Amino acid sequence: MQPPRPPKIPLLARPPGTALVLVCLLGMVALWTTLCAISHSAPDLDGMEELVWAASLELGYTKHPPLPSWVMYFATQMFGRPVWLPFLMGQIFSALGLWFVWKLAREFTTPRKALMAVLLVSVTAYFSLRGTIYNHNTAQLWSVTASIWLFYRAVRKQQMRDWILLGVVSGLAMLTKYSALIQFAAFFLYLLRSGAWRTRRTWLGVGVATFGFLCVLSPHLFWLAQHHFEPLLYADHSLETSGRLAAWADLLAFSLDQAGRLAPMLLVLIACVFWRRRCADRAPGFPANDEHFEPDTRATRYWPEISAPDRQFLLWVGLAPFISTVAISALLGSRLEASWASTFFVLFGFFGMGYLRGPEGVQMRRVLILVVGLHIVMALGYAAARGPLATAMGKAARSTYPGPALAALAIQHWQAHQPGRPLRVVVSNTWLGGNIAIHTGTNTQVYIDASDEHSPWFAPGTALQCGALVAFSAAGRAAPAPAVQALYDAAPWKGTDNVQWSGPKGRVIDLHWAVIPATSNCLRGAAEPHG
Repeated sequence: MQPPRPPKIPLLARPPGTALVLVCLLGMVALWTTLCAISHSAPDLDGMEELVWAASLELGYTKHPPLPSWVMYFATQMFGRPVWLPFLMGQIFSALGLWFVWKLAREFTTPRKALMAVLLVSVTAYFSLRGTIYNHNTAQLWSVTASIWLFYRAVRKQQMRDWILLGVVSGLAMLTKYSALIQFAAFFLYLLRSGAWRTRRTWLGVGVATFGFLCVLSPHLFWLAQHHFEPLLYADHSLETSGRLAAWADLLAFSLDQAGRLAPMLLVLIACVFWRRRCADRAPGFPANDEHFEPDTRATRYWPEISAPDRQFLLWVGLAPFISTVAISALLGSRLEASWASTFFVLFGFFGMGYLRGPEGVQMRRVLILVVGLHIVMALGYAAARGPLATAMGKAARSTYPGPALAALAIQHWQAHQPGRPLRVVVSNTWLGGNIAIHTGTNTQVYIDASDEHSPWFAPGTALQCGALVAFSAAGRAAPAPAVQALYDAAPWKGTDNVQWSGPKGRVIDLHWAVIPATSNCLRGAAEPHG
């Protein structure tokens, strides 16, 4: 007689591993990217900006450091410039951020609790809805969460490899957005509070990390010095307000916005509480002999089960960015935008997980079901609101911007006046010019506001040598800069077309176009991006 087969352990009753985490993250990327690709006729403004800046590899740009644009450059080399690419890139960086939250959680808690922390924070707006927006805030999620994980390992284990990696990853975080300094300040505060700064090995590790940080950042620092620190001036200008009262009003709006963006996680936690009250700690649907949940059914919350030093780490490193930013803004009277807090809440899944209780296997299963369901509802709702509903209501949303129609008209006018010559340059602002360029060809670039400074992919003075199409729209979020208006006025061929925005109920875009002919100095490739 053969021995009896051991009982089958249900998938969700097993401790989760890398495979389940990757399935969840890939599912999130596929869900949000696919629905946004179907519902949007144009990317968001920041995504379009990255598509335009990806024309060349520069050491810096007038508004931001270069790393997200470098990544987009290589992505466009592989996929071209489809509308869906920024959505995919944003979600990839969101998933990478969650992956490093998982890596951190596995340092000090069980696999089930670690997965719950990842799932809970994944439904917050910065990893889900706004995770589709590929900008410097979203692109920084992975490097900030990776630096937190490496900082934890470096302080706890004092291995030189972790300190080196911390310096390198922190440098990449700064190459993404300068706001990474806020997270580094939280690291410093934690070193002071925990007493880790008193050890010689910590100071040696910080020195090694700083050296790696400067090695990564030094080319950009050189570029900053050569370009009069333009991104820093842009950041400083972004903080300006019309007065202290206006700054405090912005601060209140900023805080309320953050509460709204964290609300999906709160909904999951509330649902878990009601589910437990209704079903206790049982997992209906599994035969009793198949349930392999841990037998310890004490109804203690998970937060006290995390060691005191690790709770201290989570509180100081997780709360300091938001609290310090709000405090400094209130003190100085500076302006804050809601999206600037994208990386401030990456550890909040641990705080949410800390309020759960009961058998881990049961709670993990419930959290997984609730989170997957909420992701689907949010993604479907967002796609519907930004696509068919916006069109039906005639809302002038960027998601329904008629980029293909505008590009078709631009090509038609260009070919009528410059037959046989490919359109390589569109003179416009980033939004309208980008919408025309990405639907024209992979070699068509935007001469932003007719400025060499804003368009470093052209060698100075060469952008117009082989002709260009000028475009602006007074009623379509593309009013011309003075230099663009001057080129339009001087062009020999010009006109205006009306294009419907968001269906028959939408406003009309007045596309002002002009064709600048090629000069006698036009050489093959003269107006090609030099990067």
